[in-house]
Amino acid sequence: MAPNILKSSLENASFNIIFQIMCRFVTFFLNAFVVRHVGQNILGVMNVRLLLLESMILFLSKEPFMKACLTNTAEHNWAQVVNLLWMTVPICVAMSSIFGYIWLFVLQAPEALPPFYTFAVCAVAISCIIELSSLVVQLVASAFLFVRLRIVLDTIMIALRTTTFVLFVIYNPDNALLAFGVAQLVAAIFYTISHYAYFHYYIKRVKRHKLKRRLSMSDDGTEEYVESEFPFMSIKDFLPGQLENHDTLLDEKLSTLTISFFKQGILKQVLTEGERLIMTILPVLTFAEQGVYEVVNNLGSLAARFIFRPIEESGYFYFTQMVQRDRPISRQNSANIQESTNVLRYLCSLVTSIGLIVLIFGQSYSSLLLWLYGGEKLIADLPVLLLRAHCLAVLLLGVNGVTECYTNATADSTTINKNNLMMIYQSIAFLVTSYIFATWFGSVGFIFGNCVNMILRIYHSVTFINKRYSETNYQPLLGLVPKPFFSSSLVVAALVTTCSHTYYFPDDKFLHLFIGVIVFGVVAFSWIYENYDLLKLGLNKWFKRRNRDDKSE
Repeated sequence: MAPNILKSSLENASFNIIFQIMCRFVTFFLNAFVVRHVGQNILGVMNVRLLLLESMILFLSKEPFMKACLTNTAEHNWAQVVNLLWMTVPICVAMSSIFGYIWLFVLQAPEALPPFYTFAVCAVAISCIIELSSLVVQLVASAFLFVRLRIVLDTIMIALRTTTFVLFVIYNPDNALLAFGVAQLVAAIFYTISHYAYFHYYIKRVKRHKLKRRLSMSDDGTEEYVESEFPFMSIKDFLPGQLENHDTLLDEKLSTLTISFFKQGILKQVLTEGERLIMTILPVLTFAEQGVYEVVNNLGSLAARFIFRPIEESGYFYFTQMVQRDRPISRQNSANIQESTNVLRYLCSLVTSIGLIVLIFGQSYSSLLLWLYGGEKLIADLPVLLLRAHCLAVLLLGVNGVTECYTNATADSTTINKNNLMMIYQSIAFLVTSYIFATWFGSVGFIFGNCVNMILRIYHSVTFINKRYSETNYQPLLGLVPKPFFSSSLVVAALVTTCSHTYYFPDDKFLHLFIGVIVFGVVAFSWIYENYDLLKLGLNKWFKRRNRDDKSE
């Protein structure tokens, strides 16, 4: 594992963002093709029902184990960790069976289900089981900082799934659910095999490297470096019961933490997928309306998928390594706390700035984005209103992602269990407000309900962070307050872009876009001007790393 956790976490986030953007540019255009050639009712079934099924199975089977086992990886007994992670496979089989039965025989539909629905449900369930059979290898890739491997495989899997689906749709648009199911299986098989194949190659390379060093170097202990870093010397070591283990079968502390995250995961899943759950269990919208909602939701979540999620994942790993869960901040290593506090403040500032830019420019450019994505049929009043409302949710989503990431990464098991009670109230409030708003305002009510959900979660995380730092002079949450020059430029941008939309859209779309680019440049300049020190620090670290890499080559 690299000695500099911050550098590795930043590298993780940067590569994640770059590869996600490259992949999403490809899938963006492919999905635009699908939107234009597949009926909106089919989109509703795929993007609401089937993706909710996948999310429910994977989140509850995988997320608690990954979060617990990423904590303090330097002190792991890997034999115990491997045994714990393989428990996810039978759990996933059980959940796939339960949820699959519910999706096939219990849930009601507002209209007739399309062909191959049963096949698609079975394919989703089987693909989840296949993917979790490589969970140990996925965790090892994260724990030992195989950054490029993880990001490249994630990106290829997304591109492969989308490409397979599009090719089937081109051949036979009427059997879109068949294409969806085949694409899920192909992607899951590739993802699992490629992880094992890479580590088979890597372990062979480690053994060759170790042998060469022993033959060519004196016996000063340096040849043992790779072996002590990486405990797996065979693919069989990734299976349960293969590594040497002088302790109990499972790590009691990790098991307790996993149970805590599992309880929290049920509630968090309700909060995260609340609108899909309501649409599926209480079908207040038709499949066509669900399809439009999900198309807009996917567009509105681009910033979250491109930037917020990679930052949150890397930030979670970083904070788990730098901040101890079971000790007060004032009694921990001062250098680690100083660095982690600065990182939290910078992350808060970054996601708040991005969210505000999305909120301001989204009000005037939602129509143009929808036109580019789906043509004239997506610039009706409802899709535009949905996307504009979603821009507010993006801002809240970014802030919640960073603050909740820190909370989950630094809270002990007792605190997490206490937080579960609060999340019960948040879940109830979220479901009630979403249902009420959906009844009053239609599909846009789900976005308003999600905003209420985000506000409650942000308040809870902010309270935890303030309490965590109450005995110190650190104030990392000041990063949530935008700076004056940047705030003023956003106000001007809102006025200019609103006038541009009023006078130039839809008659002169290119001029409207050109004005937006110019105004965005002004806003970006104001942010750079006020955050010059942060950018200078980041560039200096990047150039130093590049110089070290060039010298090593």
